[in-house]
Amino acid sequence: MAVSGAAFAGAGLPRGDAVRGVDLYQAKCGACHSLDSNRVGPAHRGVVGRRAGRVADFRYSKALSASHIVWTPANLDRWLRAPTVMVPGTMMGFRVSSPQERADIIAYLAQNPSRR
Repeated sequence: MAVSGAAFAGAGLPRGDAVRGVDLYQAKCGACHSLDSNRVGPAHRGVVGRRAGRVADFRYSKALSASHIVWTPANLDRWLRAPTVMVPGTMMGFRVSSPQERADIIAYLAQNPSRR
């Protein structure tokens, strides 16, 4: 699912830069996540537009599995800003404080759709 800059603006987010997002994803997310493999956290390929708690073979918290969240750019921004506030009981506690860094990471993830 490609996400245009307009989708970010429409969600009240800064325009993300996927090129910067690659390095930020590796630096901030890569210890626990990858695009294609479940690690401490679930695989992220195709995350934009996917319903939360739905990666096969990954054990999610009950709170996230029951959340009914769809990972839109706006929801990903809220999640990366404060996951335990968005979904109390989630296992993820890592935050990305910079709005621009969040937008860049989300832009990178949006350019990596599911391979189905």
